[in-house]
Amino acid sequence: MTILDKIIERKRIEVAQAKRKVSEEELKHGIFYDRPCHNLRDFILDKERTGIIAEFKRASPSKGIINNAVSVTEVVTGYAEAGASAISVLTDHDFFQGSLTDLLEARKAVNIPLLRKDFIVDEYQIAEAKAYGADIILLIAAVLSNEEVARLAKYAKSLGLNVLLEIHNEQELIGNTIAEIDAIGVNNRNLKDFSVSIQHSLDLVDLIPRQYIKVSESGISNPESIKALKTTGFQGFLIGENFMKSANPTSSIKDFVAVLNKENQS
Repeated sequence: MTILDKIIERKRIEVAQAKRKVSEEELKHGIFYDRPCHNLRDFILDKERTGIIAEFKRASPSKGIINNAVSVTEVVTGYAEAGASAISVLTDHDFFQGSLTDLLEARKAVNIPLLRKDFIVDEYQIAEAKAYGADIILLIAAVLSNEEVARLAKYAKSLGLNVLLEIHNEQELIGNTIAEIDAIGVNNRNLKDFSVSIQHSLDLVDLIPRQYIKVSESGISNPESIKALKTTGFQGFLIGENFMKSANPTSSIKDFVAVLNKENQS
C-alpha cells in the first residue's frame, strides 16, 4: 500500500466520523457558507499580482515537520501583502498536521482566494470547504475516477466554488476536461518516489486545453523557474514548501517576489 493509498483510506474514515458529528445541513449555517467566492481566474491573471498560490503547510509525509512554529494568520497575511494571487491551506490533520481551523483563521485574515488543500473524496468535504471560507477545492485525478471528478466538480460549482484539478500524467487528463473545472494543475512530484522536477509541467503544458487556467505545482524554488514556466503557458504557480521551510515565510516570499519583479522588468 502506497502512502497515497493510506491517506485515502484514512480520509474515508475521517469523513464518516465528521458526518456523525456535524451534518451537512448544519454546515450551511457556517459563518462563511453564504459568502460569494472569489474568482480564481481574476486573481491569477491580475497583472498587479504574481500568479503564485502560496501554501501554508506545517508538515508532509515525505519531509516530516516543515514549520510548526508560525501562526497561520501571520503567514497568510504576509503572503497576501507580497502579492500572492491565492493561498493554499493544508487541512489534512493526520499526515500534514493541518486543520479546518487553519482555513477559518486564514479566511478571517485575508481577502484573496483560498484553496482548501486536502484529499477530497466526498461532497461533504466540499460543503465543509464552503462553510470554512474556501474559494477553491482541489480534486486529485490520481485518487478519483472520471465519474467522481465530474460529480464532485459539479457539486462544488453548485456552491459557487472554483475547482482545481490536479493531474500527474496525460492519462489523468483524458476524460476530465469538463466545463466544471476552472484550472488544471500539473503536480511535479512523482507519487511513487516523491522526486520532484518542473520538467513534468513542461512536458504536459501543451496538452492542457486553453480554456483552463494552467497551474504548475511543487518543486518551484526560485523565480527563474516561474519565468521558464510562464514562457510555456503556465499562469499559476503553487509553491508549497519553499516559503514554509524558512523560519520566516513572510520574509521568504517577499524576497522571492522582489527578485521575480526585478526579472520581469528586465
